[in-house]
Amino acid sequence: MPSQVRVAVTQAEPVWLDLEATVSKTCHLIAEAAANGAQLVTFPECWIPGYPAWIWTRPVDMRLSSTYIQNSLKIDSPQMASIQQCAAEHNIVVVLGFSENLHNSLYISQAIIGSDGKILTTRKKIKPTHMERTIFGDSFGDCLQSVVDTSVGRVGALSCWEHIQPLLKYHTYAQREQIHVAAWPPLFPHSEDGSLFSMSSEGTSSIARTYAIESQSFVLHTTTVIGQSGIDRMATHTGALMSTPGGGCSAIFGPDGRQLSQPIPSTEEGIIYADLDLEQIYHSKAFVDVCGHYSRPDLLWLGVEGGVKRHVRDNTTTAAAQVEQQEE
Repeated sequence: MPSQVRVAVTQAEPVWLDLEATVSKTCHLIAEAAANGAQLVTFPECWIPGYPAWIWTRPVDMRLSSTYIQNSLKIDSPQMASIQQCAAEHNIVVVLGFSENLHNSLYISQAIIGSDGKILTTRKKIKPTHMERTIFGDSFGDCLQSVVDTSVGRVGALSCWEHIQPLLKYHTYAQREQIHVAAWPPLFPHSEDGSLFSMSSEGTSSIARTYAIESQSFVLHTTTVIGQSGIDRMATHTGALMSTPGGGCSAIFGPDGRQLSQPIPSTEEGIIYADLDLEQIYHSKAFVDVCGHYSRPDLLWLGVEGGVKRHVRDNTTTAAAQVEQQEE
């Protein structure tokens, strides 16, 4: 495993609600990142086929919801295979945020694809946030395992306000990630109109910085740009959120919380690069390790139910075995 890792954090706009076109743009960005020496590239929440911004304007839009289902990404699909092939061709780790279509139910999902093109893990957001529940379902217990070994170290991922879930964060810290990908939708500066600071670009950057400090990992804060084409496509111009162009505030934070990157203007697309020295993690760990020497598991611990509860469960075998035991 290298001690120096060059990473690429995208700040880009998808081709809204268009699966094929956004997959094509994804591969273009992967190739661009690799051409600039990156060993890992990240994409934001629901990058494919774009975050469903209309939900913050109106909770029901059957036409757009139907389009969204049809353009969401299936894990076992030619489109995902294209992204995997692109990762392998360019020898780069890809952390992809996407709307997952699983039998036409949707989930806010992330995939970590190795530099050989193999999917190392996929996960679903454990609980969609507020209006997201009009579109997306909850995750399963196996999605708690969100950190994997890659060619650039241990890489993990969470989406959006999962970064304010203390128990989930601690469970992720305990998996010993070195590089963490924080996927977000378009984010905007805070205004004094009653909106939550915690949903603003400033608030979420603070959340990312805190995650880095608590986990002693590098955090790749990855956001989406929404332009006039997205606003028009989803008719969000009168909405509470994502009603004006902007939303980009991608950044990279070190394991002590310092920002390692310069911002790109919020309305502009681009890729942020940084050369990470993984040995910096040791400097932070020497002072604090909330899952190690700076913890008291004899006093406080976290319980986890990591199983998958199936919708249909065949208890025939178990019932027959119980009858047989009673007859004996």
